Amino acid sequence: MIEARHLRVLRAVAGTGSFSAAARELGCTQPAVSQQMKALEQSAGTPLIVRAGREMRLTQAGAALVRHAAGILAGLTAAEEEVAAIAGLRAGRVRLVSFPSGSSTLVPTALAAMRAEHPGTRISLVEAEPPRSVEMLRDGDCDVALAFRYGSAPRAGAGGDAGSGAGAAPGAGAGAGAGAAADAPAEWDDLVVRPLLTDRLVGLVPEGHRLAGAERVGMADLADEPWIAGCPRCRRHLVEVCEGAGFTPRIDFATDDYPAVAGLVGAGLGVAVLPELAVESVRAKGVSMLAVEPAVEREIVALTLPDLARVPAVAATLAQLERAAVR
Repeated sequence: MIEARHLRVLRAVAGTGSFSAAARELGCTQPAVSQQMKALEQSAGTPLIVRAGREMRLTQAGAALVRHAAGILAGLTAAEEEVAAIAGLRAGRVRLVSFPSGSSTLVPTALAAMRAEHPGTRISLVEAEPPRSVEMLRDGDCDVALAFRYGSAPRAGAGGDAGSGAGAAPGAGAGAGAGAAADAPAEWDDLVVRPLLTDRLVGLVPEGHRLAGAERVGMADLADEPWIAGCPRCRRHLVEVCEGAGFTPRIDFATDDYPAVAGLVGAGLGVAVLPELAVESVRAKGVSMLAVEPAVEREIVALTLPDLARVPAVAATLAQLERAAVR
């Protein structure tokens, strides 16, 4: 195998006409130059230089290799400089995928900080809900995925944390169980998981609702209400949480658009639960927000692949997402 260091020696010998002059140019000893030239000729499988008295002359193979060496070494130098720039965060890119409420809350703060500290690093953003976002990460379509997962829903009469708000169709009791299994920690065992925050869901009821103005509400108190649900994974978990409280929700409307959920509630068409991250970015008119008991929560995390976690730009992006979550 021809090595770049051997090509540099060959160019120096061809340019200076001797091993000793090449050694002076390269800052090494004459025996070192001779040894590397022998190694290069062994790799090439043919003589590259012939002696003619006190002079050295390139063979046809040597001349060909010198011609190509210039481009090879120039390309290698450019590659080394580009890699150094990426390693030093003076260049590079990060492809980020996030769910909508993360895109409107955590992501802007993190990306603004990245641009201020590392202006040479380009970051792109697309939106996808888990599990699609996690599939994109494993398929190589992104470098960092902002995702969420739910805990186990409490059973009727039990306390503790629960997952939240909206995914499957009305009456999907079996689907709810499947959703809980999908959210098991093992689903991300092959990934680097950076916990960011716990996002609690809040209840939304119309301003004229009988529970409007209450500080908190039990899920069972909403058993007879029409429901407005969100994304499929969220709907699935809503069904599980409600069944844990002893009833199956009647879902009249389902939409992935959080402002639409708030708008439907404000129009008096039903009740809903939304993540606090989503509520932050929604101007909900005609809506009262209530704490939900038992607590309905989801874990917000940043995911990447183990090898990507060592890439400086990816590591910096993860750090900025963590700082954004703290803020």
